[in-house]
Amino acid sequence: MAPIHLLKGDDPTLISQAVGKLVGDLVGGGDRSLIVEELTEVDHQIEDEWTTEAIARAAHTPPFLTDQRVIVARHSGKFSTGDSVKPLVDWLGDPLPTTTVVLVWEKPQSDPQGRIASVPKALKEAVKKAGGQEVDTSPKGKGRKIALEDGLRRAPVGLDSSARAAIADQLGDDLGRLESLLETLVGAHGEGATLGAADVEPYLGSAADVPPWELTDAIEAGDIALALDKLARMSEAGERHALQIMAVLHGHIGRMLRLEGSGVRSDTEAAELLGLKGSTFPAKKALEGSRRWGHDRLARATQLLAEADLGLRGGGVPDRTVMEILVARLTALSPKTAKPRPKAG
Repeated sequence: MAPIHLLKGDDPTLISQAVGKLVGDLVGGGDRSLIVEELTEVDHQIEDEWTTEAIARAAHTPPFLTDQRVIVARHSGKFSTGDSVKPLVDWLGDPLPTTTVVLVWEKPQSDPQGRIASVPKALKEAVKKAGGQEVDTSPKGKGRKIALEDGLRRAPVGLDSSARAAIADQLGDDLGRLESLLETLVGAHGEGATLGAADVEPYLGSAADVPPWELTDAIEAGDIALALDKLARMSEAGERHALQIMAVLHGHIGRMLRLEGSGVRSDTEAAELLGLKGSTFPAKKALEGSRRWGHDRLARATQLLAEADLGLRGGGVPDRTVMEILVARLTALSPKTAKPRPKAG
């Protein structure tokens, strides 16, 4: 049994679901009231200093009337220094075999808008050396789509292709709603029932947020209706300000414009020119896009962005209208919606 599990994530629903499942697995059929001790941000602060002293002290305490203890340390995302995690690092050097620490790297309730600190290097190394596990509960980008597909495959009800498509479209980027939706479907139809789109649609609720790349992909595909739908979901469910969405579009067009005519030939060269680290996939998309759009379309797209930017900064037209016009024009400008040139002769 690993002495520590480090659960990270920026989605409160997903991380709470992961904690609940992990603690349930650790406790098994035991008495939770005797096995589990939960610590929160109040326990982590001593004279306004954040420290893992309370976690280490609880971890050093032997079990009573049971053969194991599980220490759940919530709101740990404020431990930002080596000193703050030293007590826990010291315990991991010689952990009690009867104790498991579940360290939940999340924002404290008193600072929901604050940032989550990076896990201090000393703690990461101690977790790895002790044979502990580090799990990110909030997949990013395309990983969210993969996680959603995996969750649908493991659903306690059978979902045909139309039902899976309806759920994926409605939930968008909001993976946190999946578990409660599946529980509702089991309650309504029974475990193991085979369901189609018509069976699940009454329980889907309002459309959820979508990641920015779904908007830019819809623009690239030349699908105006789809692009406007993605814009609406980012604006409403995602509560993104028009200027935030504008920044996404500026970045998308700007990357293609920088690569157009640059002489760059490979994904690696494109990533280097754009200053992108990690995966070269975004650079590959930008490079392919720059070749498709060409100079004239990218110049026109830049002009449309500039006009919309002025509109958002005092043009007298509602922001939503400005953005809808911009997205529709960019999508119509996409090479995939352009009319083919007439053949010579």
